[in-house]
This record gives sequence, structure tokens and C-alpha cells, in this order.
Amino acid sequence: MELNERIDAALTAFLDRQAAVVCGIDDRLGDYADAVRDFVLGGGKRLRPAFAYWGARGAGLADSAELVACVSSLELLQASALMHDDLIDGSDTRRGAPSIHRRFASLHTAQGWSGRADGFGAAAAILLGDLCLAWSDELLCSAGMPVEAVAAARRDFDLMRTEVSAGQYLDVLSEVRRDVSEATAAKVARYKSAKYTIERPLLVGASLAGAGERVRSHYSAIGLPLGEAFQLRDDVLGVFGDPAQTGKPAGDDLREGKHTFLIARAWAGADGAQRAALDANLGDPGLDAAGVERLRAVLLDTGALADTERRIETLAAEAEAALEASRPDVDPAALEVFAGLLVKAVKRDF
Repeated sequence: MELNERIDAALTAFLDRQAAVVCGIDDRLGDYADAVRDFVLGGGKRLRPAFAYWGARGAGLADSAELVACVSSLELLQASALMHDDLIDGSDTRRGAPSIHRRFASLHTAQGWSGRADGFGAAAAILLGDLCLAWSDELLCSAGMPVEAVAAARRDFDLMRTEVSAGQYLDVLSEVRRDVSEATAAKVARYKSAKYTIERPLLVGASLAGAGERVRSHYSAIGLPLGEAFQLRDDVLGVFGDPAQTGKPAGDDLREGKHTFLIARAWAGADGAQRAALDANLGDPGLDAAGVERLRAVLLDTGALADTERRIETLAAEAEAALEASRPDVDPAALEVFAGLLVKAVKRDF
């Protein structure tokens, strides 16, 4: 069985147990439990569990069902982050399906309940995001890994949650302050994605295996540039990507006013008219297809897209060099997987 299938099996078993607990409280909670299951099992690349698993294996830990279940907890953390992120951004879809707040707003409308449908949807998204956050902790600790290993991994797991929360707030703050500096965009990319997506999962795996500082240093050297490259690729797809691949409408990042490296480079290279177009259209939730095309043209004409692609290539080369440097200390089978994940994370070819 492939690793992703094993992760899905572990998540399915856990969510089945949790659904029984939730529905045992009240039989009206079926929609609540079903929403988590559908969201978690309905898509996603399982990158964070994969990096944590191979981080552990690369540091010498043997394969086990307990290890797979333990690292699967990171997928529940990701579900929490996405539910809250979609609510913050007002996103209509996620993974080709309605986002959680839209799903429950539609349920409210369909049932003819009293009050505001959007308020009910927002409440459900907050609560379900919090539930997934709590369950991520529960699965981490209940998967059957040795207590000492879990205690060591918790340090990275806890710091990971603090960092992604701080990175998310910086992202929101940069939007309302109209901060288009490259320095802020780089910091958001590092803490919202680079550390959260790759470096910390690798270090969680290293901690589960009891790895020393030498291996941890290798993992940070691999994970930070690779994670930043992953985020920059995500930024490009958020503007130029195919909705069939991204699961979100084309240009959604422009409507949400994301102040990414791509936008920072465009602003730095823009003339007066181009800056006026950015200022007038970026962050407009009603931006239509023609408006998206106008902003895409600015990103192309200023060289921002080309600059971002070059930055992705540079970061990928740094991660590849770090992979080579780690060969004496990290299991070769894990390094082979890391090399494949590097290509997939940068090209987003899953």
C-alpha cells in the first residue's frame, strides 16, 4: 500500500471513532461530523505527513502503523488551518467543493432556519477548525508511538502551530496595511508555509526518531528553501493556475488581496499606471475575469512572474544542494523520496 493510502486509512479509522463520539452526544450532529470527514478525506496531497514520515525514516526509525498514524495528525492540523483560512479569505471553494463556511451557510438556507446563513456558516467553520486542531493533538498522542518520542516531537509540533498562526496573522496584517515589501512577503512565506509545510514536519519526524542536531540541521537546510519555493509556486498558481488543478476559481488570490512575493516584485517594477491598476483592483472581491486579466498583464509586463520563477529555481537548487550535503547522515531511501517530493512540491505535479 502506498504511503498516502496508509495515511488515508489511519485518518479514516480515527475519524470513524471520533464521529461515533460526536454523534453520541446528539443525533443532530451528523452533518457536523460528516463535514470533517468529507473535508479531510476529500482531497489534499498529504505533504506534511509524508515529510514527517520520511523525516523519521531518514533518521533511522523503522516503519510502523503507529508512525503512520502519528504523522497523519498533521493532516488534521492542515484541515484546521484551511477551514479558518477559507473563512478569513471569504473563499467559496476548497479542493473543488464548497468551503466549510459556504457548506453550512447552504445547509442553513436549505433548512429554512432563522438568523443569518453566513453567520451560521462562519460559526461552523470556526468550530470545526478548532475541532480539527484539537483532534490533531489527540491523534499525535494516541497513535501508539512511545511516550518519550511523542514528548520530543511535541516541541516541534507546538512551535509549528505557533509559527503558522503568526504567519497567517502577518499575512492578514500585510493586506490591511497595504504592505507590498518583499521583506514582509518573504517572512509570511517562511512562517505561513516554508516552516509549516516542510521544515517542521521534517523536524517532527526527526524528533520521533530521536535524531541529533546534525540531522536536524540538514532537515532545516532542506526544508526552508523547499518550503519557500512551494509557497511561491502556490502564489503563481493562485493567479495563473488552472481551477481544475487548484480547486479554486482563477484569480482568487487577486480578489483576496494577497501581498505575495509575486505582487511585491510587480509593485517594485511597476510604472505609475501599473501601480494604479494594482492599487485599484488588488483585493477587490468583485473582481471579474477582465479585471483578473488586467492584473495578470501587470504581473507579466513588470517581469514579476519571471522574477518569481527564477526565485523558485534558485530556492529549489538550494534545497537540492542541501539534500546532497546530507547524504552521509540521512538514510538514502529517504533522500530519494525527498528528491522526488522536491520536484513535486516545486512543479506541483502530483
